[in-house]
Amino acid sequence: METADLNPKIATSSCHKLAISWLTMFVVGSDLFVVSPLLPLIAADYAIPLASAGLSMTIFSVSYMLSAPLLGRLADRIGRGRMLRYCLCAFGAANLLTAIAGNLVWLLAARCFAGAAAAGVSPSVYALIGTAARPDRRATWLAVAVSGLLMSLSLGAPIGLLAAASLGWPAVFAGLGIFGLVLAWANNRAWDHSDGGGSPVASANRLAAAAVCARLAPTVAWSTAVYTMYIYLGDGLASFGYSTEEIAEVILFYGCGAISGALIGGRLADRFGARLTGAFALGGLGLCVLLLRLALDSAVLVDFAFAVSSFAAQLFFPAQQIKLANDFPASRATILAWNNSALFLGISLGSLIGAQALWLGGFDANLMVSATIASVSWIMHQRDRWDQAAAVFTQPPRSSGMQGAR
Repeated sequence: METADLNPKIATSSCHKLAISWLTMFVVGSDLFVVSPLLPLIAADYAIPLASAGLSMTIFSVSYMLSAPLLGRLADRIGRGRMLRYCLCAFGAANLLTAIAGNLVWLLAARCFAGAAAAGVSPSVYALIGTAARPDRRATWLAVAVSGLLMSLSLGAPIGLLAAASLGWPAVFAGLGIFGLVLAWANNRAWDHSDGGGSPVASANRLAAAAVCARLAPTVAWSTAVYTMYIYLGDGLASFGYSTEEIAEVILFYGCGAISGALIGGRLADRFGARLTGAFALGGLGLCVLLLRLALDSAVLVDFAFAVSSFAAQLFFPAQQIKLANDFPASRATILAWNNSALFLGISLGSLIGAQALWLGGFDANLMVSATIASVSWIMHQRDRWDQAAAVFTQPPRSSGMQGAR
């Protein structure tokens, strides 16, 4: 009887942790994605060019990319729950500073601070989720957390824009700051304080640079392929004669496909293994982008083609995360932080490569380049699967419960 009473309590606690993690990723993602639609309001308020206001997005991304590996390693040493609480407090403070920034210089400083704080939040959440979930549900839980980030793109950014139109853009960042502080309290209640930080295993587990680069190369290539196309989606569709309303409709379908792909990708990784799911996702992405070009050229099922392409793309990320989390259990925050940096590096490369492809050959060329890079990422993933020597570093043998990544 006592065991029967305990199981519902465990299930309730697990659902509570998962809900808090989802909400944390949603708020952090909203902070990243809401800036883009607010740039015209910020530029008008400061009386500066739009390009100057856009530096706030660049400095956030660069700060995130550079800070994530350092903070992830620190989280493995001092405790992932502790790092999460500290970074959420810093995240709240950074957004409050953004709200009261009096000029562009102070705005950029606040956004740099916010990017560094967000870099410590995401990998800590992923590492805590990976530790709390059962081995056969780990990828599913990670996918749910990732879906909070994706939902912020399709829901958080529009809500922020509507709030800014009524209350002004500083109110949006003030709200995010308050949410960050509330989430610091909520995560403090959700997670216990004994999450393995500073364990002898963690300090002895050294990540070899060559191994890390080999394991993260598919993430960089995948992210580059996805964002080569996505960043210039609006311009590309406009070149095909799409109106603003039609572009918004396509983006909505794209977002729905991304959320579905992330959630189903986690289930597939738990069921069939992360390596097989990742290979299927990368191969499917290349094929779907080619089919997307045919759909655009023939003006048939374009919304559906974008949804399927996004679905295939987002199958990869939870599979890659669970593969890394299972292979490096004592350094989960570190390796997942490096994976996030790889994601942002791919976004930067996608922005540069996509712009050149668009300039040289229009959106058709952009899609062909994206499909080619997706094919390269599939080859990288297969090589990692065939050559396990690239992933060797000193750590204790994994237990039998870590078979989900095989």
